[in-house]
Amino acid sequence: MNFFKKLFNTPKSKETADSSLEFQDLPIDQIFVKNFISKKGKFLYCTSLEEVTLNLSKIIQENNWKTISCNDTDLLKLIKAIKVETTENLNKSYPFFLSCEHLIAENGSILFSSNQLKEHKIAELSENFIVYATTSQLVNTKGESLTGIKSRYQGNIPSNISAINNFNIDSIEEDFMSYGNTNSKNLYLLLFEDL
Repeated sequence: MNFFKKLFNTPKSKETADSSLEFQDLPIDQIFVKNFISKKGKFLYCTSLEEVTLNLSKIIQENNWKTISCNDTDLLKLIKAIKVETTENLNKSYPFFLSCEHLIAENGSILFSSNQLKEHKIAELSENFIVYATTSQLVNTKGESLTGIKSRYQGNIPSNISAINNFNIDSIEEDFMSYGNTNSKNLYLLLFEDL
């Protein structure tokens, strides 16, 4: 029993305590952005749909992508103005443009469900994700995000709920709880101000 106490009750380092105090007084959007960027996520803030389309176009040009995957009819409307082919087939061949369920501030992760991923696991999809999200999708914790899904989809909770926590595809996950979970993606976030 004493061994497990030592293993699981390790005191927080001074650095971790200082960083949590640093974030304590920040608004939720700034906490998310700081955590997201610290994990190598690429963030673009947009105040209009025209700006979303312009930034999407620049991402596609920057990476020389000729085709992108998208299975969301609302997002396909944004792509119409851009000269790029689209496919609804989700696979590793093409970058994936999708929405998400929530943006989780406490760790800078992005939560998805079967509404975006269908039956696919994140690891089965492209290394390149472009995520469209709104500021109203920001939540403080994982628990809030799951509660939000439960209340939003009352009686019809989506399956395949998973998150992307790491945005550097070359990094090695050191958390033993994530062993074998290769959800690292090269991810661009188009965050639209809707509040």
